[in-house]
Amino acid sequence: VQLQASGGGLVQPGGSLRLSCAVSGFTLNYYALGWFRQAPGKEREGVSCISRIHGTTYYADSVKGRFTISRDNAKDTVYLQMNSLKPDDTSVYYCATDCTVLAGRISFFGSWGQGTQVTVSS
Repeated sequence: VQLQASGGGLVQPGGSLRLSCAVSGFTLNYYALGWFRQAPGKEREGVSCISRIHGTTYYADSVKGRFTISRDNAKDTVYLQMNSLKPDDTSVYYCATDCTVLAGRISFFGSWGQGTQVTVSS
């Protein structure tokens, strides 16, 4: 199982980025997939999750209405479209497998790969 996130960068507040996660070693629809982020000195935060079969999506309250997760099974890729970015969104973003919602929080129980840095600053 390998996951490679890309697409991060420096963006001004209010801007947009699209993160991509290319997976290999398994068929994309084997797992629910999602994104979490972690900034230095802060707890890991589950950002979004897309279910395995029906493509049901879940979002943390902090990103709801601004971020959109999607998957392309033919390309073995998961995306995170991030709009209206804020400085608080600055973090390293990771894609990971086996996500679910527990007690209102998106949690991960599988594998994750190298993250991609997102910096929101003017």
